Amino acid sequence: MSVHIAFETPKDVQDSVYELVKLVGSGEGRLKKGSNEVTKAAERGTAKMIVMAENVNPAELLAHIPLICKEKKIPFIYVEDQAYLAEAAGMSSGAKTAAIALMEVSKGAQEAFSGVKDQADALN
Repeated sequence: MSVHIAFETPKDVQDSVYELVKLVGSGEGRLKKGSNEVTKAAERGTAKMIVMAENVNPAELLAHIPLICKEKKIPFIYVEDQAYLAEAAGMSSGAKTAAIALMEVSKGAQEAFSGVKDQADALN
């Protein structure tokens, strides 16, 4: 397991995370992409949830984020692939993102958000 990964996320849970990111990325809320933006959102305590990719190289790029999330009580969860995470977030084809911060979740995505948040809390 990589240095930034605090727990394993089951495949079915990852699928619901990707679906949530797709919903929010398609206008059902607002998100920030990339480790710098995610770090700022976490430090400010403005993120509703943080999603990190497991296959980040170097892994130390995200090592500080789970610590900040725990301190600020922000739920966080992992998905396997940063390219698929970028695609789910609506980024251009071939793009990758190490992490995503969900900043706002509209009513249309609230149920999906609550489900993923409960699963993240249970895993953590």
